[in-house]
Amino acid sequence: MTNYIESQKWRYAVKKYDATKKVAAQDVALLKEAVQLSTSSVGLQPYKVIIAESQEIKEQLAAGASGNNANLFRDASHIFIFAIEVNLSAENVERYLLNISGQRGVPVEAVAGFGDYIKGFLAKLTEEEKNTWAAKQAYIALASLIHAAPLLKVDATPMEGFNAEKINEILGLDEKGLSAVVIATIGYRHDEDAQQHAKKVRKPQDELFITL
Repeated sequence: MTNYIESQKWRYAVKKYDATKKVAAQDVALLKEAVQLSTSSVGLQPYKVIIAESQEIKEQLAAGASGNNANLFRDASHIFIFAIEVNLSAENVERYLLNISGQRGVPVEAVAGFGDYIKGFLAKLTEEEKNTWAAKQAYIALASLIHAAPLLKVDATPMEGFNAEKINEILGLDEKGLSAVVIATIGYRHDEDAQQHAKKVRKPQDELFITL
């Protein structure tokens, strides 16, 4: 636990990456596993994660970024784009049930009741509410990435400063029934990034926590 706390003290939202440094494949694999294992309501994981590592794709994506985020897109080692599955339906649930059946070695019929529960929950939501719920799940997965990265001494910057329509267009997400909701870049901080020397500012515990 001490290592985790120290890693969170070390991390910050990088404002300038060293474009000459790339995250090793084994570390990217660990970060992907951290995202894969992330907590998700009913385990549905109603999103996909697109990882951009080629410079060509990163340059294209920079056109959909806002402000300094365009520089982060270009200079980061990798970009993780969290995209929700738009307007979740019974079909999404059926695929999930097949996955449970295959991984746990149980018949689909054994989890049909669980599937009906999820379908019933989704049926009560509007499309907007379903997309909002899915986005919240994607943010939890984002948090898993952000918390795992500093344990590997890898920097990460979460961001909402982008044009989702443009990102969707560049990646062809609309055709896949997906929509980008949040993005994180990973890489290594540049020596010129002055933000790394700033003291981390958070609410004091006596202001943040209420114990009843």
